[in-house]
Amino acid sequence: MNFDMVMQELESLGKERLKKMYLSYGAREPLFGVATGEMKPILKKTKLNQPLAEQLYATGNYDAMYFAGIIAEPNSMTEADYDRWLDSAYFYMLSDYVVAVTLSEADIAQDVADKWIASGEDLRMSAGWSCYCWLLGSRPDREFSESKLTHMLEQVEHTIHNAPERTKYAMNNFIYTVATSYLPLHDQAVAAAEAVGPVEVNSDKGKSKHINALVNIQKFLQRRKLGFKRKHVRC
Repeated sequence: MNFDMVMQELESLGKERLKKMYLSYGAREPLFGVATGEMKPILKKTKLNQPLAEQLYATGNYDAMYFAGIIAEPNSMTEADYDRWLDSAYFYMLSDYVVAVTLSEADIAQDVADKWIASGEDLRMSAGWSCYCWLLGSRPDREFSESKLTHMLEQVEHTIHNAPERTKYAMNNFIYTVATSYLPLHDQAVAAAEAVGPVEVNSDKGKSKHINALVNIQKFLQRRKLGFKRKHVRC
C-alpha cells in the first residue's frame, strides 16, 4: 500500500464518536477517529515501512501519525529523528503512546529517554518517563542498571508533586511499572509509592483529580503476578 491508499483506508475507518473522544483528550484537526485495533489489518498490508511512516507522520493527521508509529522501523531512526518526531507530538497521546513507544523498541532508547527526562519540557519529560515504562514492561530485568533505576525512583519521589502535569502521570506510572515489572526493586518502588501518596493533577479545563501509584499496584497484585512483561509493545 502507498501513502494515498493508507490515508483513504484510515479515512474509511474513522468514526465520529472516536473523533470526538480523541478531540476531548487533546487531539486536533485533522483526524478521522480510527480505533487502534482497526489499524492492525493495514499493518499486514504495509509491513514495517520507515519511508511510509515518515510520510504519514508529516501529515499532522492524528490517525496517520499514530499509524506511523505502528509501521516505523525503530532502529532505523536516529536520535535526531526521534527528536523531530517529538517536536511534532503536540499532546500526550502522541508523545507517550506513539513516539515513546516507538523509541522503546530502539537500541538507543535509554540514552534518548534520559535526555528527554532532563529537558525540563513537559511532553519531553513525559515521553522519557513513559519510554522507561514501556521498556521495563517488555524487556528482561538484566537490561537495566539497578542503581540507575534506584536513583530514578528517588528522583520521582522528591519531585513528582512539583512536576508539570503530564510528567506527573508518567512519573506515577514509572513507580507503578517498576513495582510490577522490575522484580529487583519491587519493595523500593512500593515504598516510594507510599511516600508519594496521592498526586494532584490538573486538566486543561481547570478540573483536578488525584492519581495514586500505590492503589494501582495493589490492584495489579490482586490480578497478576509480579514481573509482568508484554510480548509486544506496539500493535
